Amino acid sequence: MRAVCSLSLVLMILVILPTVNLAFGAEVGEYLDRRVEIWNLFFRMMVVAFTIGAVVSGTMIWLVIRFRESNPKATPTKYEGTGELDRYE
Repeated sequence: MRAVCSLSLVLMILVILPTVNLAFGAEVGEYLDRRVEIWNLFFRMMVVAFTIGAVVSGTMIWLVIRFRESNPKATPTKYEGTGELDRYE
């Protein structure tokens, strides 16, 4: 639920508020170039998407390096057991 609220807040800040500002901010007789405004919104969303992608990719790379089998600090947790295969005989 918290993630949904934070996502909606981010979308409101990035998309809805600038759009409303442009709709009500134009003076009489001024024209808005919709191509420029659409590119602006696209650019903002792409910056957010690349930032999130970089954070997720970096986290995945760190996890793979940190918990690889050859890492001396990577000891099995109590839930993983001793690392030997349990054989049913």
